[in-house]
Amino acid sequence: MIKSMTGFGRASVETAEKTATVEIRTLNSKQLDLNTRIPLLFKNFENEIRSIVAKEIMRGKVDLTLTIENHAVTSSVSINKDLVKSYFNTISEISSELANPVNSDIFLHVLRMPDVISTPHEEVSDEMWNDVKTAISEACRQVDEFRISEGRALEEDFEKRIHNIDVMIDEITPLEQNRILKIREKFEKSLSELSPKMQYDPNRLEQEIFFYLEKLDITEEKVRLRKHCNYFIETLKDNNDNGKKLGFIVQECGREINTLGSKSNDFDIQQIVVRMKDELEKLKEQLANIL
Repeated sequence: MIKSMTGFGRASVETAEKTATVEIRTLNSKQLDLNTRIPLLFKNFENEIRSIVAKEIMRGKVDLTLTIENHAVTSSVSINKDLVKSYFNTISEISSELANPVNSDIFLHVLRMPDVISTPHEEVSDEMWNDVKTAISEACRQVDEFRISEGRALEEDFEKRIHNIDVMIDEITPLEQNRILKIREKFEKSLSELSPKMQYDPNRLEQEIFFYLEKLDITEEKVRLRKHCNYFIETLKDNNDNGKKLGFIVQECGREINTLGSKSNDFDIQQIVVRMKDELEKLKEQLANIL
């Protein structure tokens, strides 16, 4: 079973006072690249949030957003009136002494003075934190389901492309005999163009052709390529997350296909090799998006 690295999950938990909502979006990445957007109130829990996500999602570019909505409208800001009056009176006195008229915006400046406006310190209760952790786990679970669903579609595409390469191996086989005949004809034509007085041993010619063909033999490459294709399908059906392993197998397939192309010395076989490479490139593009 394979999983895509693309996913989305959203979960909310609600209490009498607040609603916590977690959204997680994932894209492909070689490692875990986690970006969090969380309220200041939960900054102390960021490391634990990262630990939960890393355990559940493992790999990918991950964006996590935590939002907290307060149900009740409460005054969370307090103004120290006595301090405001003190600042205002002091500034007014100094202004009078310096014969500098008080600007109409002085009140706005007073409000910016230290300790004039304060916000009460809010603590995250154990119950609230447990609810948020539940929402994070649920969002991660939804991401995993999304990835599995996307993975099924990718798996069908992988099987189709590997099957196409396997079929092309069979297409090469009948062309190999024609290739041998073409090489023999090429040798004989070259010899006939030499001086008629030139003598050569036909047996030696057969031996040289044999050695030449042995160097161009692609039987081993076809066998190895087919084994790599079979191993790819076996790994694809494995329950573990084998994205990187599948990538290594595709690299080995690419090496065998390249060798087939360089040793074939035949236009028709090279055309098949080009089609194989096309299927392989499409595989590589999709493999970059699986876990």
